[in-house]
Amino acid sequence: MKALRRTALALAVTLLPLAAAWGADAGAGTKLTLDDCIKKALTAAPELGEAQADIDATSAKLDEAKAHRYPQIEFLGLIGPVPQARGNQVYSPDGINDTERWTWFQRGDATLVQPLYTFGKISENMKAASHGIEVDRAKKDQKGTDVALQVKEYYYGILLARELRELVLETRDILDDAKTKARKLIDKGSPNADELDIYKLDAFRGEVAKYLEEATKGEQLALAALKTRMGLSPAEAVDIDAERLQPAGATLGDLTAYVEEARTRRPEFRQLNEGIKAREALVEAAKANYWPDLFLGGYVSAAYADKRTRIDNPFVPDDFNHVWAGIALGVKWKLDFGITGAKVAGERAQYNRLLSTKAYADEFIPLQIRKAWLEAREAEASATAMKEAYTNAKRWVVASVANYDFGVGPAQEIFDGLQNYARMRAAYFQAIYNQNMALARLDHAVGQAPLN
Repeated sequence: MKALRRTALALAVTLLPLAAAWGADAGAGTKLTLDDCIKKALTAAPELGEAQADIDATSAKLDEAKAHRYPQIEFLGLIGPVPQARGNQVYSPDGINDTERWTWFQRGDATLVQPLYTFGKISENMKAASHGIEVDRAKKDQKGTDVALQVKEYYYGILLARELRELVLETRDILDDAKTKARKLIDKGSPNADELDIYKLDAFRGEVAKYLEEATKGEQLALAALKTRMGLSPAEAVDIDAERLQPAGATLGDLTAYVEEARTRRPEFRQLNEGIKAREALVEAAKANYWPDLFLGGYVSAAYADKRTRIDNPFVPDDFNHVWAGIALGVKWKLDFGITGAKVAGERAQYNRLLSTKAYADEFIPLQIRKAWLEAREAEASATAMKEAYTNAKRWVVASVANYDFGVGPAQEIFDGLQNYARMRAAYFQAIYNQNMALARLDHAVGQAPLN
């Protein structure tokens, strides 16, 4: 019974922070399979919404990088007072600093710059943004597998709590039956039963009632946590469709195959591979700043001012009364002393950092898979052993109750048998839960999609 109590308490402590309230009858409402629960959780998960926002933000950066391939136009408009200027190219009655006679001018200037070749500034940033999108998509997939693992933990936790609750109820029924038989023996004056046996049975039953409350609480907390994960209110009439905690049914495969599969499926590997490519492109983009930008430039300017004579002499331009335009090939080259080199070094450091992270992942992700694989194998063996153990313990209980009924066995045998039966059966269900969760963690470690 101590094992049963520890199991119930552990489940309650694990799930208590995730459960806000409980109000609905667990047996009423819609029945959901494990896949149904995962689908709902993936739809409601706020972290997946955050991941999608990151994808959208990186997509916007790609659009921005692409847009740098197209012309950029800048316009400047001015309006204001200016001294009047009359006359011709040779003579004017107005002085250059004459402020007695004013007029108004309007002027507009437009410049156009069409990049022709940037030595990789545009193309490498586009490449980096494209790989960045794949990094964010892999992050979203990773969050999806995390959500699915949580759902499985809650789903199997509900079944474990219900199995423990049924075990406690079974134990209570056996105690009630033993008490009834003890009372009959006492009434018959049998020397094999006395009031002390009744007190022991009542005391044991009181402890069982405590375990029953713990198991019920664990079941309610697990279901409330599952509802919260699916984005449902605690009062919504929803329950799982499975009635018994059974092995998930998946066959444990070869460890080497799981490790190789993870290298293509695991979101973290995809993040690293795409991230390294993105960082490599950013290094090249930073190095491109050593070189100039070649562009095609265009310029249009027009201005008009009343009371200012327009002079058509190309050697005498008037900033307030003219129309001119032009087009030319241009070079823009920014030279600095150490700024570009420092930026290149910074980007290369980030690139090298990801290489180190990938080396870490290559070493420790297979170790994580091995751990999950060994846990699944251990849990499978434990479940087989504990099933045989609790079956024999059940026979022990039945024989003890029968002997007590016939007046040839002490009540202590019933207590000892029940304690061992409850402990072993609880350990069996815990082993099934551990086996299912080990397989779930193995799928998570390999990078299996939440819904196969």
